[in-house]
Amino acid sequence: MYIKQVIENRDNWGYYLLGILVIIPITWIIFQIPFTIALTAAAFQNEELLAKMASNDISEIMSILEPNLNLFLMLLAYVGILVGVFISTKLLHKNSIRELTTSREKIDWNRFFFAFILWGTIMLFINLSDILIISPADYEWNFKPVPFLILLFIALLMLPLQTSAEEYFFRGYLMQGLGIITGNRWVPLFFTSIAFGLVHYANPEVDQLGDAIFMIYIGSGFIYGITTLMDEGLELSLGMHAANNVLLALLVTADWTALQTHSIYKMTSEPETISISETLPAFIFYFVALYIFSKKYGWTDWQGKLFGKI
Repeated sequence: MYIKQVIENRDNWGYYLLGILVIIPITWIIFQIPFTIALTAAAFQNEELLAKMASNDISEIMSILEPNLNLFLMLLAYVGILVGVFISTKLLHKNSIRELTTSREKIDWNRFFFAFILWGTIMLFINLSDILIISPADYEWNFKPVPFLILLFIALLMLPLQTSAEEYFFRGYLMQGLGIITGNRWVPLFFTSIAFGLVHYANPEVDQLGDAIFMIYIGSGFIYGITTLMDEGLELSLGMHAANNVLLALLVTADWTALQTHSIYKMTSEPETISISETLPAFIFYFVALYIFSKKYGWTDWQGKLFGKI
């Protein structure tokens, strides 16, 4: 139902190309302008910052501005993506935001908050286990009350918008478009999941930790996609993704990551390449979340909902 409810867009599939190739990039660029101006102005203040700007090293570029200002302006660009998706949905396809979000009569915010709390709890357990028990020597206390309170405000306001932009674009706009064009579910599931991983390949974490971490990005895309198709809506994936990024931003940072924040802890150890086997615990917890969702919301017909025709 989630994809099929916009089946009338099949006759005007070219509008999806217009939205993806024109409208969404334009709104992203417009909302990216403040970040670009701030970075450029700061970089030209001294040669060291200018060298960082010219390095094309994302982790170096992310350290030019004060962390809270950097985070806010960086996330503002994602608001542009969200605006572009909503404009395309409303003006090109004449669909409602509700239809882009869910197959239910109204958006189920209880689902969003349940997923947020569930995955937030799991993320908290995973990270605190590493920080306090497994590898305490790799972390230092980084808490500063005033910067952290500002970070908390930015994280709760802007990070859900950033993750929503990704969910509405990949699991919403792109998945619905590919679904009605191809007439099946597995093509949009695989395409959007791999594409989601590819857009994160430039993250410094991949360069520092190796391609195995790239598999987590692709795997995350599949988990969010499976959740969307099985639950016939974005609410659960919106909640999971928001909890993931909010917890990471607030709890731990490092000098070599894309998100450099005034978090509670800071990783001080040098990054080491990880193996595929070391990513398995993350997938175990993903499947635990899927299992809980399936039992709570009575998911059935997995084959039909993931691989069936529209």
